[in-house]
Order: sequence, then structure tokens, then C-alpha cells
Amino acid sequence: MTASEYILASASPRRSELMRAHGLRFLTVPAEVDETLPPDTDGPDAVMYLSLKKALWVESRYPELAGRRIIAADTVVCTRRILGKPADIGEAREMITELRGAVHHVYTGVTLLVAGEPRRRCFCEGTKVFVRNISDPAVEAYIRTQEPYDKAGGYAIQGTFGKYIDHIEGDFENVVGLPCRRMLQELARL
Repeated sequence: MTASEYILASASPRRSELMRAHGLRFLTVPAEVDETLPPDTDGPDAVMYLSLKKALWVESRYPELAGRRIIAADTVVCTRRILGKPADIGEAREMITELRGAVHHVYTGVTLLVAGEPRRRCFCEGTKVFVRNISDPAVEAYIRTQEPYDKAGGYAIQGTFGKYIDHIEGDFENVVGLPCRRMLQELARL
């Protein structure tokens, strides 16, 4: 492995883009974990649980990372339930239909740790998202694009779906997948 300031335990191109935009040098080492949640887990607990699981997986698999700072994150969209990534067009339709004309929360859990050391920080950032009422034909057109299928809740606020967002309350980058301002504050405390 090459030297870099941070290890990003994620394959998300959106998280990589956000880290680069904030001037962070990092190496990507995607975590391979089972994302099954314990029963009755709410959004904030779910994302902190999964981000911790990812960070610990990378730390345990790569002992040569000792002393390096690992960053892991997980994002979910929550209505009355947790919406993950849609598996198919039917799930994408169901999710977008549920989100339209309504308010939902986006939670991103972030775990920061120094590999091989007891220093760890885990936090959750939440953003409230207000979606415009979208017509059935617009829903159908959107779910036939590739955009919904690798994103929590079936949408990307920074993508074509952004035109359907009325407004948000909170951190835009959190909705994209990594609340960098908060993360940088927590890294300074780590």
C-alpha cells in the first residue's frame, strides 16, 4: 500500500469526490461487510453500527495500516422506515413514490479510528430533505435512468433528482454521503 494521509473504507465515488474537494489525500480500501441490521434499528443507530463495522473490518484485514487514520461511512434515507439501495425497478418506483411530496431524513454515520490504537470516534449527521410532488410520468422516467440503483433511497441530490428537491435543512454534503465539515472537526479531536 502506498502512503497517504487517510484510508477511506468505501467504494463510493461520491465520498471520494467529497474528500478530494476538501483537499484530503487518501487511499481507498473498500470494506466488505454484511450490512444486515439488528432488528428494530433506527436510522442513526444503523449508520453508526455499519460505519463502525466497516472501519473495524479494514483495520483487522490490513495490519500494515497501523497508525493510519481510517474513515468509514454509511448513509440511509428514512421515512417511516429505512430505505437502502433499490434492488430493482420495482423497489426504485416504490421508494421514489414514497418520497415524493414528503419530508424525509438522510442519516450518515461516520467512524474515524487510528488503526491499531484505541482512538475512535463515531457520530451521525442528519439532514431533513423536502421533496416536491413528482408526477407519475416523471417518476417512471427517473427510475429508467441508472441513477437510482446504487444510492440510498434511490436518488442522488447532486444528480438529476436534485431538480425535485424543494429544500433541505442541514448539511448538503451529508445527503451526498459524507458530512465533511463535521468529519474534519472530529478528525481534529481524534
